[in-house]
Amino acid sequence: MSDPDRPLRLDASRDEVLAHAARLAAEAWASFDRFRPEEPPLDERVLRLLEAGLPDGPTPAHEALDDAAHILDESIAQARPRYFAFIGSSGLEIGALADFLAHTYDINLAVDARAATQVEDQAVRWVAEFIGFPATGGAFTSGGTISNVSALAAARERALPGSRHEGLAGRRVAVYCSEEVHYSVMRAVELLGIGSDNLHTIPLDGLRRMRPEVLAEAIDGDVAAGVVPVAVVATAGTTLTGAIDPIDAVADVCEARGVWLHVDGAYGLPAASLASRRADFAGFQRADSCSVDAHKWLYLPKACGVVLAKDADALAGAFAHEQGYLPHQQHELHAVDITLEYSRPFRALKLWLAFRAHGAAQFRAAIARNLAEAELLYRHAQLTEDFEVMEAPPRLSIVPIRHVPPGITDPNAHNQALAKAIQADGRVYLASALIDGEVWLRPCFVNFRTSEEDVLALLDVARELGERIAREGSVA
Repeated sequence: MSDPDRPLRLDASRDEVLAHAARLAAEAWASFDRFRPEEPPLDERVLRLLEAGLPDGPTPAHEALDDAAHILDESIAQARPRYFAFIGSSGLEIGALADFLAHTYDINLAVDARAATQVEDQAVRWVAEFIGFPATGGAFTSGGTISNVSALAAARERALPGSRHEGLAGRRVAVYCSEEVHYSVMRAVELLGIGSDNLHTIPLDGLRRMRPEVLAEAIDGDVAAGVVPVAVVATAGTTLTGAIDPIDAVADVCEARGVWLHVDGAYGLPAASLASRRADFAGFQRADSCSVDAHKWLYLPKACGVVLAKDADALAGAFAHEQGYLPHQQHELHAVDITLEYSRPFRALKLWLAFRAHGAAQFRAAIARNLAEAELLYRHAQLTEDFEVMEAPPRLSIVPIRHVPPGITDPNAHNQALAKAIQADGRVYLASALIDGEVWLRPCFVNFRTSEEDVLALLDVARELGERIAREGSVA
């Protein structure tokens, strides 16, 4: 029974509830250490819970926690070792504990929070050092979309001083990117008043990278026509195939014309921490800004994005302001002066604690292992007669493959049906992707739990289900 004089009290002691929650988390972590044979359907209890109306009275805390864990277990969990769809996060355990601690203290990182503010500053420096970017400032964000918005807001203010106050005032502007830039860049230019019609996409070369010579021609032509170039967005690991734009050559184009260069490295930039892969990202240190999603290839729970700027004042130029309820008592910038958000959770703690607990070398080793898994899948698929791979080996950890058994006359329809069958089967989880008008299966390896056995199981499951679809199709 709840006490009307003391609302929002649990029906059990906090220690008991905490111990119960810890048991549930430990059970979940143990389940993530191995694959499960299928994704379970929603059972009757979960369905009843999801159909219930607003509860007016309390439920025992232990029962409510069990229900929450039950619902989570019947959801698609990206942390599982055979989740290969999209670019998922894998819920590093120390990161989950950091979130628990951060939310317990519920610190707001909008204004100065003393030690927590200094931790965020330190974590920003650590990310920059890890990937090798010469940042003088940056901030944690909810992810790549807000990171890209933040960087392009700074670029807009540098290209058009005062535009944050005046708007674009009819001025013609443009942002440039590759044809396979992440959709968040389109959202960013729309939100910033630049407009998606003024997002100029540059054709790709044979490795699916932006062509710098075409970029140069596009910018020069626009400038001659009275258009102001706001920024170029180069991608360090496209979401579709993992392609990396030739950043050094793109930087040459931008530097010669005084155009802001932003590198969207939300997915791929952690691989720049590896000496063996550094050349693939050559020149990215010349960018004005870059973004990294630590909840992708640094394995942390969502949401944990980072935007880094070579000139910290550029972010302040886009966001800083003075309000009576946010005084600058210490004569220094608050986080709210360089970021979009006001109520900012302590996202930095999970990265700070993860680097403390594991060290940078272990993160590099996990990234190298994912790269090796991608190469393993590519080699095995390449050597089979019933799978196709792309002509170029994977640049990062995305490996598009197609199942093309004998007798299949419509590979697109077959692979679309196969993707749906794989998801319904549940032993592995993958999604399809449309590449140059063709349907491909698109596994991506960004999970520290994934093993070589899991990688090879992907091919086995896809072959088994694909052959079944081919047989049933031929009978029909």
